[in-house]
Amino acid sequence: MPSFASDLLNWYDRHARRMPWRVMPRDRQAGAQADPYHVWLSEVMLQQTQVATVRDYFLDFASKWPAVEDLANALSEDVMKAWAGLGYYSRARNLKKCAEKVAFELDGKFPYSASGLQQLPGIGPYTAAAIAAIAFDEPVAVVDGNIERVISRCFRIETELPAAKPEIRDRTQALLDHRRPGDFAQAMMDLGATICTPKRPACALCPVSAHCEALKAGDQ
Repeated sequence: MPSFASDLLNWYDRHARRMPWRVMPRDRQAGAQADPYHVWLSEVMLQQTQVATVRDYFLDFASKWPAVEDLANALSEDVMKAWAGLGYYSRARNLKKCAEKVAFELDGKFPYSASGLQQLPGIGPYTAAAIAAIAFDEPVAVVDGNIERVISRCFRIETELPAAKPEIRDRTQALLDHRRPGDFAQAMMDLGATICTPKRPACALCPVSAHCEALKAGDQ
């Protein structure tokens, strides 16, 4: 029987959502690398904000400040003005502080590991794992709300959150494809956002339905 990861990635290779910050799987397999600056910028914007809203903001920021050094040298008031409408202005302030630290103290290079990324302003465990996996292919579990739902259903985890978080993280870590950790993380995000939704999940279309204990038990 094919593995969870292979079933998931085969689906992702065909159905990955196109996003301005994402390197598509075919391009990644051809050797293209995700831009750490773009991954970081999008992940900070996506905190508590829908993808549809973030697209235009991301394109605007990337146009105004194409590299982390540009954002670091920008006027704070210009950054705040460009951020207007995204809410949670602490994110924008930390965005500026993080850009300054990377540009002025780290020679414009983001740390390669999740542990190193967590030392930067505004980057918590989830964001650090997402950047490390997507930008640097570190085989680290990336777990957001969508992925928590996917894993909870697949393994029929009945423990309530947040108590279930350690088990969910361990399960995700055990499943991930070490050859394609960035694609695996993004595939899980897409699966939770488009198929394994909170209400009326599209189980008939799910690429990993054969691995889902909740579906087998009829209580997804």
